[in-house]
Formats: sequence, structure tokens, C-alpha cells
Amino acid sequence: MALPVSGALVTFLVTLLVGGLAIYVGARVVAGIDDYSRAVVTALLGAVGWAIVSWLPVVGSVVALVVWVGVLKWRYPGGWLTVATMGLIAWVAALGILFVLNSVLGVGTGAFGVPGV
Repeated sequence: MALPVSGALVTFLVTLLVGGLAIYVGARVVAGIDDYSRAVVTALLGAVGWAIVSWLPVVGSVVALVVWVGVLKWRYPGGWLTVATMGLIAWVAALGILFVLNSVLGVGTGAFGVPGV
């Protein structure tokens, strides 16, 4: 007998996998790292870090972005500029992935673990 899976859990998993794919693309392009599972864990950790500090008034979004890039720096080799570039490429990749999923396939999802997408 299969256990019922809630729509919220499926949505969370799909958006996490999309965020992980975007980070994977950024890591592959910038650092040459070919590890999708590492990217998915990074997306999860980055989203948790973002959620913890983004509620701060006035500076919350800026601090949250620094925390998110800090998670990338912790998980991947390179300096701040390298991982910031990786994050920018991940953000652009997330936009492209979501364009395909949302407009072409009509899925209507987001990218968990990639800020602002």
C-alpha cells in the first residue's frame, strides 16, 4: 500500500530540484564541478540561510543575499567573486528553467534555493 503524498511535498521537491539544477549549472560553468546532489543540498542550505535572516527590517534582503552567497562559498571552491558569479549564473539558469517549465509546459513552479526567482 502506497502512502499518499501531499501536493505541498511534491511542490517542495520539484522546486528544490529546479533550484538545485540552477546551482548545478552555475557550479558547472564557473567551477567545473559536476555534482547535482551537492547542488541540491546547497539549494536547501541556501534557502534555510535566506529564510533565517531575510526577515530583518531594512537590510534583510541584502544580508540574506550575502548569506546565500556565503553558503555557496562554503560548499564550493573559490573566492567571493567566483561564487558570486556562480550565483548570478544560477539565477539566470533558474529563470531559463522556469521559463521552460512555466510557459512551455505550463507547470507553474518556482526555484527553491535561488533567491528572487
